[in-house]
Amino acid sequence: MSISALHSGINGINQGLSNMRHNASSIAQAVNNGIGNRPVEHSTEVTSALVNLKLDTLQIQASAKVVETVHEIIGSLLDVTA
Repeated sequence: MSISALHSGINGINQGLSNMRHNASSIAQAVNNGIGNRPVEHSTEVTSALVNLKLDTLQIQASAKVVETVHEIIGSLLDVTA
């Protein structure tokens, strides 16, 4: 049995985590390049990565809600058929 909503939710979580890793890496690289007396370069890139981290968080939360809703619906269906 395939449940497309469940797959969509899980894919959304995985994509959000992948994007989050990428953005966190960008921030870490910028910070590492700015260690010492040198200022952090490419501050617009860091700002974009920070904003994207928040968007990734929201994507993961929304996708988790989809998975939770599918879980509840399946539970309700099983209760009805039992």
